[in-house]
Amino acid sequence: MEPANDDDHRANGSDHSHLAKKPKLSTSSSSLITDFEIREEFAHHQPGIARINNGSFGSCPASIIAAQKRWQLRFLQQPDDFFLNHLQKRILHSRTIIKDVINAEHVDEVSLVDNATTAAAIVLQHVGWAFAEGRFKKGDAVVMLHCAFQAVKKSIEAYVTRAGGSVIVVHLPFPLRSEEEIVAEFRKALAKGKANGKKVRLAIIDHITSMPCVVIPVRDLVKICREEGVERVFVDAAHAIGSVPVDVKEIGADFYVSNLHKWFFCPPSVAFLYCRKSPVSPDLHHPVVSHEYGNGLAIESAWIGTRDYSSQLVIPEVLEFINRFEGGIEGIRLRNHKAVIEMGQMLANAWGTSLGCPPDMSPGMAMVGLPVNLRILSDKDALNLRNHLRDHFGVEVPIHYEEIKELQDGDGYVTGYARISHQVYNKVDDYIKLKDAILQLVRDGVTCKMLHSE
Repeated sequence: MEPANDDDHRANGSDHSHLAKKPKLSTSSSSLITDFEIREEFAHHQPGIARINNGSFGSCPASIIAAQKRWQLRFLQQPDDFFLNHLQKRILHSRTIIKDVINAEHVDEVSLVDNATTAAAIVLQHVGWAFAEGRFKKGDAVVMLHCAFQAVKKSIEAYVTRAGGSVIVVHLPFPLRSEEEIVAEFRKALAKGKANGKKVRLAIIDHITSMPCVVIPVRDLVKICREEGVERVFVDAAHAIGSVPVDVKEIGADFYVSNLHKWFFCPPSVAFLYCRKSPVSPDLHHPVVSHEYGNGLAIESAWIGTRDYSSQLVIPEVLEFINRFEGGIEGIRLRNHKAVIEMGQMLANAWGTSLGCPPDMSPGMAMVGLPVNLRILSDKDALNLRNHLRDHFGVEVPIHYEEIKELQDGDGYVTGYARISHQVYNKVDDYIKLKDAILQLVRDGVTCKMLHSE
């Protein structure tokens, strides 16, 4: 693949049978990718490691790494010509592809940025200015989920609370049994934010929470926000594209961000930020100010000084790679979801536990309860167990400590969960390796307290 010439629950993400519209390349059955080719595309992964953590950093195929290198060399061969005459056209082409994938109304609504952290800074900087300039009253609220990504929490601290905004936290239960539990807690938080005549100026809603991992009914929550007079809604969907259906018109948020390097096979790092066209659009700015300041967020984001833009330029090649799979991105997503639930239930059965939420609230990841015998009693215990699995068993998987406990029949409380992922390169043996590692630790009487001394 050479660089081109310059010539209802569906939006919630809980309907795993929905096939959304997408740009499609013509793919015949004879040109579908083979198992051998998939192995070759990911042969650069470290041998001997059961890599069941696609959710953290994603995975980039070898053909896309090669395409990225070609773009990098094209710049290095003649940087003046490339930056002045070609870069903006190619970024626009990438933005147009994403616009069609997510069903945005206009390409001007789509900006390419480094990651979801950058997008959060853009949105929260905008809200912080509104507090600082008196357009929002001191004490008006921003509502967020308690399990929001740490970088989002820090951006709220940096931009909003220091400008006089207050923060209302939605505490979600876990394990979860239904979407109604989420909706009920969210309504409580909005009511708290509106108490004493205050207003909720921004709601930040995860599409998929990171730890613990749960698909949030975003369309329902956005609708509630509109009914309750919330001024703006920002959906942090870092894990979404490639993992759940994404239709920004159906979801209805003002701002929506998703990383393209997690489940969309791009090299790190690149994300899209969708900003629905509105009167506030001209007041959205990239936090890195460069020559294009004032020309619209999408144009500002496409030029933030001399840097490597290649991860944004390979999006056409990435779409070509994706469409080598039967069903394209939706086919990949559906197969990943089916596989991760099967593997999660296999692990839970072996360990005598259960999944942390229903299958339709899991994306390409699943939370699997760990045996109580391991005595996971703190975040430090969880990290130590994760390190131990990597160093001694060759298994890469995040471990979550959950202070809210679930009674496990007669034996104690489930306080630890493994967050497993499934991507096209994973095999059943990866999950068997994790299963056997945990069972061996239990048989040997190992507890997390013992791992502290390693």
